[in-house]
Amino acid sequence: MFRYAIAYKPFGVLSIHHEDPLGRKTLTTMGIPTDLHPAGRLDLDSEGLLVLTNDGQTLHRLTHPAHSHAKIYFVLVLDEPNVEALNQLRTGVEIKPGMTRPADVERLVRAPPLPEATHPLPAPEKTVWLRMVLHEGMNRQIKRMTAAVGHPTVRLVRVAMGRLSLPPDLEPGQWRELDAAERIVLLADTWPRGRRRHI
Repeated sequence: MFRYAIAYKPFGVLSIHHEDPLGRKTLTTMGIPTDLHPAGRLDLDSEGLLVLTNDGQTLHRLTHPAHSHAKIYFVLVLDEPNVEALNQLRTGVEIKPGMTRPADVERLVRAPPLPEATHPLPAPEKTVWLRMVLHEGMNRQIKRMTAAVGHPTVRLVRVAMGRLSLPPDLEPGQWRELDAAERIVLLADTWPRGRRRHI
């Protein structure tokens, strides 16, 4: 039977199940069963939404670049990006893996409603929140993008994949199975033309 779950990965947790040789926390320490695999990892120093499943075909479609599922992030960066820097992020930035695709980037006028950070951050007057929507997933992409335009990322939170958003009542370190409505949304986004095999 296929299972679909959602988790809020906290800062300082690896998006893996196997034991870390350095003793860092993993998905297993969050109580997530080892047969539930994340659809795209979040770095150790990133946090937010993970979608997990034991459905290999859906996992493949969620992570393969050809399917371009939108991923939404709140990104706290150092200093105030000017118009040129924002336009660079929107049109594409040359980073180590290559040129990034166009992204939706919005400068937020106030901090988004997120749990309090568990790691030290610069003073609020030295940082700016951005909302970024990506359709690809290069390694450490957002951090490389913002650094390339002169505004290093100091906090990164993924809040949505496609139409599936991080539930407001899910605290960092918590996870649960998707409810019926969330499951329908996830599978409709993943299989827009339907799926032949029974789910």
